[in-house]
Amino acid sequence: MSATKQLADTPEVFTQAVTEINRLQVRPELEISEMPAPRKIAPYSYAITGDVYDVDDEVGTGRFVLLHDPAGHEAWNGTFRCVTFAKAEIDQDMANDPLLTGVGWSWLIDALNPNGAEFTRTAGSVTVVRSDGFGDLEDDPATAQIEIRASWTPTDTIGAHVEAWAQLLAQISGLPPVSSGVVSLDSKRAPR
Repeated sequence: MSATKQLADTPEVFTQAVTEINRLQVRPELEISEMPAPRKIAPYSYAITGDVYDVDDEVGTGRFVLLHDPAGHEAWNGTFRCVTFAKAEIDQDMANDPLLTGVGWSWLIDALNPNGAEFTRTAGSVTVVRSDGFGDLEDDPATAQIEIRASWTPTDTIGAHVEAWAQLLAQISGLPPVSSGVVSLDSKRAPR
């Protein structure tokens, strides 16, 4: 386990939460790996990164960070905080939709609710970025991206929260939903 503190005094509740994160089962288009966690936000932290692939092309990326302060944190209204980031390329027409930021936020909430994640104190932002080339770059295709940055206080076990993050990452990357127990046979998407 990599955490801000790797000491014998690591709280059991944090160790259990990290174990739940590491048990995450994801669809084959997602690659999950551990990454360095922020060190100054909380006494204990753990982070993973996820990349979404469509064949060999990366179509989305994100991070899930778990923060723990055994003394509690007034702004969190608890001892744990989930912090997420998810980003994906989107269609230009989608980027022009003024309702997209609200829809992006609903994707996060909708991912948390069916996974049984219980939470309070949500906060975050949804950003849509468009890019058009000019001058020597005018022949480059226009691009657009959506970014969802969010945090919330989990009030139950962490497993449902990290599953919701993986589901959000797949959804904003344009992967079709997969029902529980059903394996996708989409030949255009292959595990890396």
